[in-house]
Amino acid sequence: MDDEDIFNYLDKIQDNDMTYESGRILGSMCTIPDPIGLEAYKKFIITNLGDPGLFKGTTQLESEVISMIGELLHLKVAYGHIVTGGTEANITAICSALYKFKEENPKIKPEIILPRSAHFSFNKIIKMLSLKPVYVDLTDNYHIDTTQLEELINENTMVIVAIAGTTELGYVDDINVISEIAYKHNIPLHVDAAFGGFVIPFLNNIQNHEILFDFKCRGVTSITIDPHKMGLAPIQCGGIIFRNKEDLDLLSIKTPYLTHDFQTTIVGTRSGASTAAIWTLLKHYGMDGYTRIVENVMNITRYTYENLKKIEDVCVRDYELNLLSFNVKSMDVNSLKEELLKYGWSVSVSEIPHAIRLVIMPHIKKEHIDEFIVDLKKIIK
Repeated sequence: MDDEDIFNYLDKIQDNDMTYESGRILGSMCTIPDPIGLEAYKKFIITNLGDPGLFKGTTQLESEVISMIGELLHLKVAYGHIVTGGTEANITAICSALYKFKEENPKIKPEIILPRSAHFSFNKIIKMLSLKPVYVDLTDNYHIDTTQLEELINENTMVIVAIAGTTELGYVDDINVISEIAYKHNIPLHVDAAFGGFVIPFLNNIQNHEILFDFKCRGVTSITIDPHKMGLAPIQCGGIIFRNKEDLDLLSIKTPYLTHDFQTTIVGTRSGASTAAIWTLLKHYGMDGYTRIVENVMNITRYTYENLKKIEDVCVRDYELNLLSFNVKSMDVNSLKEELLKYGWSVSVSEIPHAIRLVIMPHIKKEHIDEFIVDLKKIIK
């Protein structure tokens, strides 16, 4: 094929994709990458952080990014990496906890305590690492039931997981309480803040109460945070941050034929493009810029919530971050999802509870919500 035919074909293929710009992707935690981040991404796309001696400048950028994200999460000295996303970050954290546990308890079957609201990546991790899952029930308002937690801890407990911005509802567990329990029993606490990590710090700037979820809580040992969600970085751009260097060093593997002797990442080859993109965005927006972005999405979330509440047949739940869920009394959830898709709206469905799920990302504008409400009323009628 000549070049023109190749790109004509690619254009046709791309025409089948939905676009964030349309405002009709209402169920995704990703959004339009900021142009300045894309520019930096392209500039560093051929770099390889898997062989850092060849790309010393890009390696320095990663160190600076981890430091900046650590500062955002109230950690003076941070250790970690920019990775592909929340799944890899969660695998990294749980692997570290497993290696530490196995050093001290080589013959014990390790258990992971996690809420039923945990992201499906933990199901992958449990299978990959042959862990025994111990699930904590949720309260009536879908947060981890902290009153159950201590009775589930035993000598087999390897790590506790809590969520800051659940994938289904955007809820934040009572991490301060969980942290104290983990600290008391000397058990690692991993916080999956893949979604909430780039929302809560800025939300704390604009509301009169602080949501505690990060390294301010003394029992937290590691945090997953995804810049390619509310950080506006291009996909793939996740982050894993450790409080202590020794926890990251547990992952160290010898790499004798590369420019550095050891690696502490799950994958080997890693493009520095994502690192450059989030470095650029952190410098470009700063606290004030990201606070404005979060304030805007929270305003549109409130606007959506208020409009849904006005529809007689709709039951909408309270929200904490920029994510809403609702049911229509007269319609099955899956049927409603299919009807909305016929109108061009891509929404998703939560399992606990079974409901329509809307994620109000920066690409969603008020006019998109107005169009959505009109179509929803038509479907219900």
